[in-house]
Amino acid sequence: MEALHLTILFLFSLTMVHSLAPNCDLTSHGPTLRVYHVSSPCSPFRSKVSLSWEESVLQMQADDKTRLVYLTSLVAGRSFVPVTSGRQVIQSPTYIVKAKIGTPAQSLLMALDTSTDMALVPCAGCVGCSSVTYDSAKSASFSSLSCGADQCKQVQSSSCLGTTCSVNTTYGGSIVTANLARDNVTLATDPITGYSFGCIQKVTGGSFPAQGVLGLGRGPLSYASQTKSLYASTFSYCLPSFKSPNFSGTLRLGPVGQPNIINYTPLLVNPKRPSLYYVNLIGIQVGSTIVNIPPSALAFNPNTGGGTIVDSGTVFTRLVTEAYTAVRNEFRKRMGPATLSSLGGFDTCYADVAIGKQVPSITFMFPGINMTLPQDNFLIHSSAGSTTCLAMSAAPALNVIANMQQQNHRVVFDVPNSRLGISREACS
Repeated sequence: MEALHLTILFLFSLTMVHSLAPNCDLTSHGPTLRVYHVSSPCSPFRSKVSLSWEESVLQMQADDKTRLVYLTSLVAGRSFVPVTSGRQVIQSPTYIVKAKIGTPAQSLLMALDTSTDMALVPCAGCVGCSSVTYDSAKSASFSSLSCGADQCKQVQSSSCLGTTCSVNTTYGGSIVTANLARDNVTLATDPITGYSFGCIQKVTGGSFPAQGVLGLGRGPLSYASQTKSLYASTFSYCLPSFKSPNFSGTLRLGPVGQPNIINYTPLLVNPKRPSLYYVNLIGIQVGSTIVNIPPSALAFNPNTGGGTIVDSGTVFTRLVTEAYTAVRNEFRKRMGPATLSSLGGFDTCYADVAIGKQVPSITFMFPGINMTLPQDNFLIHSSAGSTTCLAMSAAPALNVIANMQQQNHRVVFDVPNSRLGISREACS
């Protein structure tokens, strides 16, 4: 995982004073707990290699591109992800949270993923896993799930060669072999007894988050579904600005404590992939202009998987080509005659331009919500020079509202009421 998440701190002109020790307290307070970016000073997965700004941008874009291929494969209903350009397709969630598993509790820093359901936990003896694993033999509350268990029937890729239900699935470019199991899991202060997850036996190919994945999707084995009696299948996160010294935010479980004043937009359901959080993006405004985007570029299409999802693991927002081109062209028009340059997948960069009042605002328009982004949410600035880029790119078939565009917003996932809320909040 370290090799995949190269230090984003160099990318975003961080203002932290390195001599100050960051507050890395992962202690939860009631139903609210800390969430850290994998490149945070508090993360053991941050890269030890110093890269130039340009190298960091290119690496982040490459990781984002491969995640987009994975997400596109999900909405298309394929079980396996294609491998392109000689590079294995990987999935790289960006934020981690401390989870306690078993009795007595064993701690893992698991990746949060709103586009995945079942938790995947590296178990002791796993081939291809990292050195940090969960040892089921040391837990008094562990139990395997048999082939006749309901959970076994809820996993598409399950099989039963023996008595224990096994799973063979893909996670990005990795092929994961796991046994279905149950144990006590605690994220905040409330233990969840008998939580079902995949106890990983083998990982091959690509890359897999070092200490496992906690799925926050909408499926029956996701954390939201398995904790519905306690947290009512409701949660929210607030992702901090990339300029935050600790690069940490919060995950809040349950309806209690969510914002009282917040706008909601309906969630849509793709029957092929009901776990993904689809929303209806009806327009994009640049400055005072509602951009002329072909309706087909934004339309939700459950047959093809087209439309717009909100995703915690993608860094830079992706818009289908027709939408991105229209937004980019209007942005360039508003910026005036400044000389354009490019950097990897970013084709709207400016050098030696005083970025300020001339930069137009960008607003994502949903039914019930107009999400107007501050500049830090759609511009990246070189820490080594004066280059500034519009931090969005084109995509072939799926619009993804990514975590950079979500930063300093509280995003509420209210599954029972099939709605998603967004409100501005200082998350650091």
